[in-house]
Amino acid sequence: MLAAAAAVEGQSEHPLAAAILRAAQDAKLKLGSLAQFASQTGLGVSGHVDGKAVVVGNAAQMHRIGVDAGSLAEAAERYRRDGAGVMLVAIAGKPAGLIAVADPIRDSARDAIAALKAEGLRIVMLTGDAEATAQAVSTAIGGIDEVHAGLKPEDKARIIGELQAKGAKVAMAGDGINDAPALAAADVGVAMGTGTDVAIESAGMTLTKGDLAAMVRARRLARATMRNIRQNLFFSFVFNGIGVPIAAGVLYPVTGLLLSPMIAGAAMALSSFTVVTNALRLNRAKL
Repeated sequence: MLAAAAAVEGQSEHPLAAAILRAAQDAKLKLGSLAQFASQTGLGVSGHVDGKAVVVGNAAQMHRIGVDAGSLAEAAERYRRDGAGVMLVAIAGKPAGLIAVADPIRDSARDAIAALKAEGLRIVMLTGDAEATAQAVSTAIGGIDEVHAGLKPEDKARIIGELQAKGAKVAMAGDGINDAPALAAADVGVAMGTGTDVAIESAGMTLTKGDLAAMVRARRLARATMRNIRQNLFFSFVFNGIGVPIAAGVLYPVTGLLLSPMIAGAAMALSSFTVVTNALRLNRAKL
């Protein structure tokens, strides 16, 4: 069953597919010959392995092909309660078993969520996983304000649109093909560098290590950059606001003072030096 599933998942870009393929390789399983591979977005994948139809995916995928996977329901729910994602496998039109994939939660994820919450952000989880899996992960991480499970790609994009319609500015972090529409719809799409190419192409920013802690640093750097820009604009207006009127002769009728071209040149150089020096302070920003 694992060999058949790995043969099909080997053509998928999904991170969970890579885990299944790696498990088959670790077990030194021989993968069969694959034909007619197809990906059903939000459901799973399918293909023919050594002439047999192999379908991998969620319960909706099994329902699509008319396979009754009720015999696997109890075991699947048990894994989901432990926070694992469950994929059902059908071979030749019959339920063959299930594959549970558990992604260890990084300590940095908990710290990142806590830091974002402390800065006043509302955290929403959008996932295609089952409700039990999503709730288990939410409980383990902590700090999740709202959980939406069992979503298709268009559902994620729709929820982001609903949040935006209420006036929210939305940053979406994701790594899979199913996240691409939501990443494109968000005000800021953040792709994990460990994710799929289509997710990276759909996002405006990529975290090379796939670590949420980098998202916290990126947000703090963005705020520091905007603060620095406002400071630089202030310095420029001060220099030009004083220098230009004097150079135009505003004070000449009263004091006979005109701005020497040498002084004007020095003032412009000092203005540029001040702006550049202030910008370089970002190198020492505490993120």
